[in-house]
Parts: sequence; structure tokens; C-alpha cells
Amino acid sequence: MKNFITQLNKAFESRIRLGIMSILMVNDWVDFGELKETLALTDGNLASHIAALEKEQFILVRKSFIGKKPNTAFQVTQEGREAFQSHLAALEELVKGMK
Repeated sequence: MKNFITQLNKAFESRIRLGIMSILMVNDWVDFGELKETLALTDGNLASHIAALEKEQFILVRKSFIGKKPNTAFQVTQEGREAFQSHLAALEELVKGMK
């Protein structure tokens, strides 16, 4: 039996990062406030996880203004999409292997 646990990506070990990536995988751009509300996080907690995903180049950050109000939005990169899909596939194989 193949050891699928070694194929899991450490960048996605956190439930918060799993949540962020899951939301970004099915949306084009998602703003900070929407992620914060959907995942029920504090600003600081969300910001630290976003920074970790950005460091891995798994997400893009877009800063803009809507009227005079600043807006920060996020999008998954192609590299992030591939890494997350591989992570999910490894999780699925791990679960299948446990049956």
C-alpha cells in the first residue's frame, strides 16, 4: 500500500487554510471581509493564514479601492489550484486506503 500521508501538503494542514482554499477554488476573487465572515475569523488570524498561502505563491492578493474605501481580495493561483487538488487527492486515497 502506498503511503499517501507523505503526499499531503503541509501548507494545507490548518483547517483555516483548507477553508480559505476551498472558498477560493470555487470563486474568482473573494474579498477579505467575505472570507473573514464566512470562516468566522479575526482580522489577525485570517491575515496570518493569508500571508502563509501568499508566501507559497498559492494565492494572489489584489488591493484596490471601491469608492474611497480600501478593498483587499484574493484569488487562487494555478500553482495553488494544482497543489490543493493534489492534497485533496492524497486525502481521498488515504481515506480509501483505511477501508
